[in-house]
Amino acid sequence: MKRYRTRRPIGALLALTAAGGLLLTGCQGGDDTDQGAKDAAADSRGGSAAPPAPDRPRGEGEQRYDGGTTTGGTGETGQTGDSRDVAPAPDHLSTFALDVDTASYGYARRTLAEGRLPDPSTVRPEEFVNSFRQDYGRPDGDGFTVTVDGARTDAEDWSLVRVGLATRSAEREDERPPAALTFVIDVSGSMAEPGRLDLARESLGTMTDRLRDDDSVALVTFSDEAETVLPMTRLGDRRGRVHDAIDSLEPAESTNLGAGVETGYATAVEGRREDATNRVVLVSDALANTGDTDADAILERIADARREHGITLFGVGVGSDYGDALMERLAGKGDGHTTYVSTTEDAREVFCEQLPRHIELTARDAKAQVAFDPETVAEFRLVGYDNRRVADDDFRDDRVDGGEVGPGHTVTALYAVRTRPGADGHLATATVRWLDPRTRAPHEESGAVETDTLDGSLWDADDDSVRGADRGLRVAATAAYFADALRAPYDGDGSLPGAPRLGELAERAGALADRTEDPEIGQLAEAVRQADRLT
Repeated sequence: MKRYRTRRPIGALLALTAAGGLLLTGCQGGDDTDQGAKDAAADSRGGSAAPPAPDRPRGEGEQRYDGGTTTGGTGETGQTGDSRDVAPAPDHLSTFALDVDTASYGYARRTLAEGRLPDPSTVRPEEFVNSFRQDYGRPDGDGFTVTVDGARTDAEDWSLVRVGLATRSAEREDERPPAALTFVIDVSGSMAEPGRLDLARESLGTMTDRLRDDDSVALVTFSDEAETVLPMTRLGDRRGRVHDAIDSLEPAESTNLGAGVETGYATAVEGRREDATNRVVLVSDALANTGDTDADAILERIADARREHGITLFGVGVGSDYGDALMERLAGKGDGHTTYVSTTEDAREVFCEQLPRHIELTARDAKAQVAFDPETVAEFRLVGYDNRRVADDDFRDDRVDGGEVGPGHTVTALYAVRTRPGADGHLATATVRWLDPRTRAPHEESGAVETDTLDGSLWDADDDSVRGADRGLRVAATAAYFADALRAPYDGDGSLPGAPRLGELAERAGALADRTEDPEIGQLAEAVRQADRLT
């Protein structure tokens, strides 16, 4: 499969746009070097990729595909809040904020393992897709590479197009900036369930031993009230003090999550270090039942700390009963992201590998815009990102919130695309825009794709071709089809074009897991089988 990536200084890119325009997302640190570089080339039309589309008047009218609606040109869904939309002509732009959350997939796996189907409202397809690392080429410095490819589905004229974004590899543990982490721990009564507070205690204790001497840790607890158990403490020879604070955590009464977050941010601001990456880490089942229980009200109370000091929020969800919507909104609007842990292995991965390696930010307010060529594309649908849609006109408005992304991350967006009969030539151009986390200077990067990239079938390939891009695209497609089936009662037909039945999808996922011997793909295959048994 062909992939195209074009580097372009923002000034030149905007000038090109204005001039010509286009017609129309124990612990040991891991190593990202296996990500692999991918082909990078200019758009084959005229030797350089066409720039992303300039602002254009919003279209009128609406179309729908199997549920949901999108109204002219805004890139935002209608009141259904469902991503099952096809953009109406003449709007061939799609704009969204980047998202590296994975909590939805982790919680769905936990629910299925307990013999229950997840609530469809907790299933976010982009978080299923982004739970799997992709082998995109990586940039040398901050910012992103852009990879665009795709393949045909079993539905006539429909393909899946993958837009892949990657940040630079995470630095070695001894090369990253020091960290100042404020842990906000839920000690309410519901956290007494096995796999909640006990898991947090064990993981925090192990992580404390693995952090560097120049890192700092603070600890805030909350139940009916919030308390700073440990002010910001440079580790050095004080690890015993931190361990004592962690070991003292015991479940208490109700859940005043708002007080916990507010006290956590106040503690983070008080102990803020200019030379460090400052972050609040919220560990909770998010079952708030006392004080402020509305995400927007909680966020308003910490607005100054977020805006003035740039302190981001990392949410770690736990528990079989989990306030998914509250945690997702807190992290999304709090310039952070969420994950979910249910086992000791999950917790060690998050606290001992992901968190220390990904403390640093490489991009703020990152947004992506994909411009589909109306001469080759009849209609398209972005899979997921329902809560991340951005008005097309706001793509270059840096006052509009985007996503925060650190090193070592990949972000994948899938589109179901129906091409016009006999389509040949340029298919789409994807552009990512972000702000430098230190200077807040804007930058952009683009990649384009041609129709001949879609010549191959998504599923028909020899065993040896499951590596590299083909393997990654199939895994992403399997995760997306799985999430799409869970979002609505599965009737055997699916709602994404070319969606296989769950039983068939389980067989495909199992075969892919066998060929790759990848345990994470094996877990995906088992989750699909569990869902198939429950439907």
